[in-house]
Amino acid sequence: MLPKDDTASTLKDLEILPMTFDDLEDVLSIERLSYPSPWSRSQFEKELQNRFSNKLVAKVAHDNREVIAAFIIFWVVADEAHILNIAVRPDFRRKGIAKSLLFFTLNNLEERGVKEAFLEVRRSNSAAQSLYNYFSFKKVGVRRGYYGDNNEDAIVMALEIKRARKIDFDDEEGYDGKDFV
Repeated sequence: MLPKDDTASTLKDLEILPMTFDDLEDVLSIERLSYPSPWSRSQFEKELQNRFSNKLVAKVAHDNREVIAAFIIFWVVADEAHILNIAVRPDFRRKGIAKSLLFFTLNNLEERGVKEAFLEVRRSNSAAQSLYNYFSFKKVGVRRGYYGDNNEDAIVMALEIKRARKIDFDDEEGYDGKDFV
């Protein structure tokens, strides 16, 4: 069962939308500020054209305009997902945006029938590991020397995605309709 998204009340202006080519400059900026070996423009362009790739941006109101605060890229093949990249603009970190974006993504995966999600995270990235632990991702392996910039290991994490219970809309006794308004 996925945890409750308890950040929604603090992020009233948060919008999660599909990433487009128009978002690329902001996404590249976040990427460069977030990683020692950032993805290239062509890698993002290829993801934008890849039918297996899902790309989302989190937009927030900031200084009287809408800005991209974070993004996530993941693949879905059959009943598995692989989270490839997630990053938050430095000035929006520790505000619950990554948690909301991941919560939205995991709910989307659950609705699509995905049974398991995987990701790699740098051994040194304790903030990201804390986020994944919050969602009950479990360490399932290590990829030695995975990151080419410094040969740092990647921790492979996985999450089994399952519904707490299926709702039978014809069962008047088990469903009152109030949570889907």
